[in-house]
Amino acid sequence: MQILLIADRDEETRRRIAGFFNGTEYRVIEADSVDIVLRDVLKRDARVILLGSEFDGLSAMKIIPLLKRCNQNLTIILISNEESPALIRRFRREGIFYHALKPVNGDDREEIRQVVRCAFHNSSERIISQNNPAAGL
Repeated sequence: MQILLIADRDEETRRRIAGFFNGTEYRVIEADSVDIVLRDVLKRDARVILLGSEFDGLSAMKIIPLLKRCNQNLTIILISNEESPALIRRFRREGIFYHALKPVNGDDREEIRQVVRCAFHNSSERIISQNNPAAGL
């Protein structure tokens, strides 16, 4: 079962997003501290993370490079209400896969489900390609 890590300082947001994945093929882990996130990233259990813009007193801008150094195959989906194009470009340069606004309605939920599905698919392809260089041909 694939592990989906949801890391956000707001418990209500974490639980709401986790609820989107009830009954799916993902095992959801909610994290409210950087140490939980780092443990799952370092163990390489989590391949996809939904990360809030501020987490455990640190901005995502500071956490993302650390997470990518711990596991370069980690796929990060940033969940924030940030809409500044300049800031979103900075997040993308740091290696996020996707930026989504915090979900408020059914369309938002479906967007997040589709992005997570795509993130796991891309993550699987990247791992297969790294393990078998001929597979990328």
